[in-house]
Amino acid sequence: MRKLFAIALVALLLGVGIVAVIETDPGYVLVSYANYTLESSLWVGLLLLLLSVLAIYLLLQLIYWIVGGRRSLVSWLGARKARNALRHTTRGVISFTEGNWLTARRELVRGAQHNEAPLLNYLLAARASAQLHDTEKVDEYLRTAGDVEPGATVALEFVRAELKLQDGEYQQAVTALDQATRNVARHPHVLNLLRQAYEGLKDWEKLLELLPQLQKHKLLTAEEFEQLTRQVYQHRFAHSGSDLQQLRASWLKVPKALQRDATLVAAYVGNLIKRGDQDAAEDALLYALKQEWSTTLVRQYGYVHSVNATGQLARAESWLMAHPEEPQLLLCLGRLSAREKLWGKARDYFESSYRLERSPEICAELGRLLTALGEPQVAAAYFREGLLLREDMLPELPMPDRAVTDSRLLARL
Repeated sequence: MRKLFAIALVALLLGVGIVAVIETDPGYVLVSYANYTLESSLWVGLLLLLLSVLAIYLLLQLIYWIVGGRRSLVSWLGARKARNALRHTTRGVISFTEGNWLTARRELVRGAQHNEAPLLNYLLAARASAQLHDTEKVDEYLRTAGDVEPGATVALEFVRAELKLQDGEYQQAVTALDQATRNVARHPHVLNLLRQAYEGLKDWEKLLELLPQLQKHKLLTAEEFEQLTRQVYQHRFAHSGSDLQQLRASWLKVPKALQRDATLVAAYVGNLIKRGDQDAAEDALLYALKQEWSTTLVRQYGYVHSVNATGQLARAESWLMAHPEEPQLLLCLGRLSAREKLWGKARDYFESSYRLERSPEICAELGRLLTALGEPQVAAAYFREGLLLREDMLPELPMPDRAVTDSRLLARL
């Protein structure tokens, strides 16, 4: 209380002193500019000057608040727009994830405005447009993405290629990946996209060229790589034409590990048989079977017409000791016996195979052999069973109590 009283007393005395000074000599100030003059006392002039300085200071503060600083009006408005952009982007991503493509595209494009990094918005908008089959918008948003982020050229190529693959436009996908293929070391993902495109185009030669790089960059698991390699060579064998030299050359290029693969060997041997090179087919089968037993290859051995048919049958019969109950081996032996016109032995082998595994194939073999041997009724039973085994999806239907005789059936024709 005393301190406050002392301050008030000092202020009062100071005011009295200033008034006394002003009354003693008010002073004189004259300001002239062009045809205008301003006259006042010194003390009023000082007061006006002080007010002018204060007004200028407040004006500068106002300008700074509007356009500068983290708390300025411009900053506040910019932050508000950024928040709106983020909100639209979030809604767009949610709609994209939910599969609401039209809503997603609209929100993403709105969110791209006033967004410091709009690349993601335009990429997702392009993908949403692809789902809507709007190719014009796809191209538009990808171009805009390239304009806002020139350094994303390769990424945009990947997106464009993926969308082309999605639409089954494989050649356009290969074209879209042109720039990325120039630097595979930096962008190995291009190899995966090219693989999908070449598979769609069934360009097995290009896929064959791609295999070493796919293996080098480890873009596929060991199983996937082996399956792709097998598929490539199978199709190469199938499309090698009638040129046996080309077929053999293709086989020699097959990795050693896959030269023991039963599926691949079967594809190679099947083409050799088709082109009439029985000796090479038999050699390939015997070599593969020596490395590893395969029922697929044993079955195929029955299709080979060896020059030494008797020796071929004896060799196959030697396998019975190790595989006495192998239905495919018995089927093969039945065919080799029939080729040697050993009808009784062929029938025994076929029936033994039938007892182990009933299949349309063995039923057909027994049916045609027994037809030729003069047992049409038994043959017909095998043919009927084989047909029913092949057509195993027939619905349950009521049957007539008595079968219609063959003579009545023929009378209807």
